[in-house]
Amino acid sequence: MQMSPVIAVHLTAALGAFALGPVALYARLAPVQRPRLHRAFGYAWVTLMVLTALSALFIRDYQLPNLGGYTPIHLLVPLTAFGLTKSFVALARKDYATHRRFMQNLYRDTCVIAGLFTLLPSRYLGQLVWGQWLGLL
Repeated sequence: MQMSPVIAVHLTAALGAFALGPVALYARLAPVQRPRLHRAFGYAWVTLMVLTALSALFIRDYQLPNLGGYTPIHLLVPLTAFGLTKSFVALARKDYATHRRFMQNLYRDTCVIAGLFTLLPSRYLGQLVWGQWLGLL
């Protein structure tokens, strides 16, 4: 697999979401809350997550176990859609605890855990990161 424009968009959006997520979360969890910062970074994070999920639909991998080119990591696409939908429904109902729980879980599951899986040596990003060192062994 090579760095196609779709992969570049996906990678850029995912890394942006990974970087912005903690700022959005911290703006509400900090001792001094900053609701405007939380909202601005939250909207940016959601936009990047939607872009990440949509671009993932156009990335196929036929080398790993797959179904039509979709690997198990593609299950994060409906998970992201479900989590964002439930989070905004909770927000509309002013159920802030549920909103917080869904957003924290979504960040953990889609940015942190999925990010770790993409660093496996068999994945494209893992080959970029570890390829040089694994080649030396």
